[in-house]
Amino acid sequence: MPVVPLFFISLLLHAWVGWRIAPALGAVYPAAAVLWGAVLVASALLMPMGLMARRVSRGPVSVVLTWAGLLCMGLFSTLFVLTVLRDALLVLAWSITWVAGLAGRDVDMLVPLQIWSAVAVPVLGLAATLWGFWNARRTARVVRVEVPIAGLPAALQGFTVAQISDVHVGPTIRQDYLRRIVARVNALDADMVAITGDLVDGRVADLRRHVAPVAGLTSRHGIFFVTGNHEYYSGAQFGVDELRRLGITVLMNEHVVLQHDAAALVVAGVADYNAYHFDEAHRSDPAAALAGAPADVSMRLLLAHQPRSAAAASSAGFQLQLSGHTHGGQFWPWMHFVKFQQPFTAGLNRLEDLWVYTNRGTGYWGPPKRFGVPSEITYLRLVSA
Repeated sequence: MPVVPLFFISLLLHAWVGWRIAPALGAVYPAAAVLWGAVLVASALLMPMGLMARRVSRGPVSVVLTWAGLLCMGLFSTLFVLTVLRDALLVLAWSITWVAGLAGRDVDMLVPLQIWSAVAVPVLGLAATLWGFWNARRTARVVRVEVPIAGLPAALQGFTVAQISDVHVGPTIRQDYLRRIVARVNALDADMVAITGDLVDGRVADLRRHVAPVAGLTSRHGIFFVTGNHEYYSGAQFGVDELRRLGITVLMNEHVVLQHDAAALVVAGVADYNAYHFDEAHRSDPAAALAGAPADVSMRLLLAHQPRSAAAASSAGFQLQLSGHTHGGQFWPWMHFVKFQQPFTAGLNRLEDLWVYTNRGTGYWGPPKRFGVPSEITYLRLVSA
């Protein structure tokens, strides 16, 4: 989006939030109302600058502006939602007061509620943002999941997969953050590691040293990667080539057969669901990814960035799909809106004979904020149904 409209939209939204809160806040705390206005003005200017800074410069000033802008984005998102909820509460209170008046009762709740709800909005917004920042910046927790598979060969009982997804190495997630993730994954000693897309958020040429720690991932059968939508925003092929150079197996509508003791396992991967918008050759196709797989190998695992690949995966005959993309909503209340785009938001779900596990994201996108949706490294264990 061009710079001028971006600034205009930002100023308009911030002005509305300021207008709804400042008068009531100033009635009891005039200095707080002035501070509130100053914070909103700064946020209105910094949010667009944070989004645009990397396009203009890649120096230290750009880094500072990006951090400031993304922090403001996280704060303002919560302030905006709380302001909308406050207005809804005030409408309800006004309705109760009006009905009580018709009944001849004097209910004086509106003015106190206006004042104290105006105080609550910035306090709660700041608290949620600080908690969300801590949640986002800490190393992702390990979520352990057992997946019951009908007809699972005895040799695959207990087969383990460590899954990471949506790390988004980029403006605020750098090599130290990724190293901590790699160390935690390696400590799991999984049979295989799956990276289900959106490893980077930017040009791999600029992020090469920050992506490099991924080469340190280890497992018995290797490290497997599929592209997410963010890989395509900055040139997916270069990123794919770089990951292959680092020793990662990239699956682009293809599969490998893993021999695990006395049994075999098909691991397939598809390009991102929307990859064809950028490169027709990368059109996601679970059936093509399975083409030529041994007919006598019953356990078939698909790596697909978006959960909405599940319908095609089920038709193709997969037993398990590992996905990401949704971030579980990342922070409240956005987890409630994911379902309008994706069939699943997070966790283990069932579609006909297919299990779909949706990772909540091992990093974060945009604002360094996770509130109500902690990041995760998933440790999946196959068991007989």
